Amino acid sequence: MAMHDDMQLQAHAEQALAMMRAAGFDDAQVTATRLDLDELNVNHNEPSLLRSTSSAKLSLMGIVDGRMASTETTQFDAESMRECAEALFADAKSAPQDAANAVSRGQSARIVQGPQEGSRDMLARTVKDLLDYRVKETPRMMIDEGEASHRLVRWHTLTTGGSDIAGRLGWYSAGAFGTAREGKKSSSFNYTGGTTHDLCAQPVHEQFGIGAMLRDTERQIETAPFAGKFVGDVVLMPNAAEDLLQWFLGQLSDMQLIARSSLYRESVGEAVASKLLTIRSRFDAPGVAAVSGDAFVAKPVTLVEQGVLRTLTPTLYGSRKTGLPHVPVAGGGWDVAPGDTPLAALIGRVQRGALVGRLSMGMPAPNGNFSGVIKNSFAIEGGEVRHALAETMITGNMGRMLQDIVGVSRETQDGTGWRLPWLAIANLHFS
Repeated sequence: MAMHDDMQLQAHAEQALAMMRAAGFDDAQVTATRLDLDELNVNHNEPSLLRSTSSAKLSLMGIVDGRMASTETTQFDAESMRECAEALFADAKSAPQDAANAVSRGQSARIVQGPQEGSRDMLARTVKDLLDYRVKETPRMMIDEGEASHRLVRWHTLTTGGSDIAGRLGWYSAGAFGTAREGKKSSSFNYTGGTTHDLCAQPVHEQFGIGAMLRDTERQIETAPFAGKFVGDVVLMPNAAEDLLQWFLGQLSDMQLIARSSLYRESVGEAVASKLLTIRSRFDAPGVAAVSGDAFVAKPVTLVEQGVLRTLTPTLYGSRKTGLPHVPVAGGGWDVAPGDTPLAALIGRVQRGALVGRLSMGMPAPNGNFSGVIKNSFAIEGGEVRHALAETMITGNMGRMLQDIVGVSRETQDGTGWRLPWLAIANLHFS
């Protein structure tokens, strides 16, 4: 069945590419995709829905005279493909002309990764374990929404430049979202989850920080603010560390590079962060394939090595637009190297500050300055975690935070493609 589906996707992609050529495009990229999903949902602390679904789509991108347009369709018959290609050609003819538009050439890969079949029994056991843990350990926690699922994505991408990339990517995921309540009091919302190749490798509460999130949320029913303003340290939990590092990744990619607003456009080879920070690709992470969105095979890459920026990550379009070297990266999959310090020791060094579960800072200024709220967080005083914090403001600079990393935990946590430690960062302004 899998081989038949793969051949069918290839046939659809080949037919679609032929239709794009016939419509008059100079260059084109087509991707035929099928998603098979098994999921068991949780609603208000109860299993709510077990379902299996399949969906398919065709993604088309075409370039004519330097003008580009793209679309998606779920119709795979020849007449629908022809009509879609012709309509897309008309759209492209009226699009702005841009000499940087191009498609990949000569790329080839066949990727098979992760569990190719899902187990409904595994999903059921995972949800049962999650709900049993909630009853036993965190009874005041309401899991408003949760899920355990298996996804299998099959795809085939072709370009007029001769690129031919296909694969089958399978993975499991689990997550929980909700609040804790006691009488009329409740915590703020909290959430965590992640992806894995083996959902039963550990009890679900020991994966993706789910158990810790449930316990922390119960402690956040009662909150109190800090007294007064001060300059202190934060220890970012993995979800909050991801918020910071996603901003950093954005600085290295097309939008900021093309706008010339990236803080790091001219910084390759220079120290941009603490020597404690190393970021490498993890393009074989669960749910991640080593392929870029513009159909290039993504080879392993080191972004930051002991604080030194090793590369920017412009796409083919970004490279042609800026003159910077093209560095293909996958849609996710990053690994921050752990440190040598136990988490308890990392917290023990903080005299006054916060253990931060999530950053909410909106859009930092072009220079990286921000003012935001730390959520799902706890006060640290005298090296010990104290009360849950009422919404507390911190101000600082994103780039400066990377430079002010003073500790990286030995412990790590997997998430949705990221593997992250806890990060201790100095010199944040609290109010």
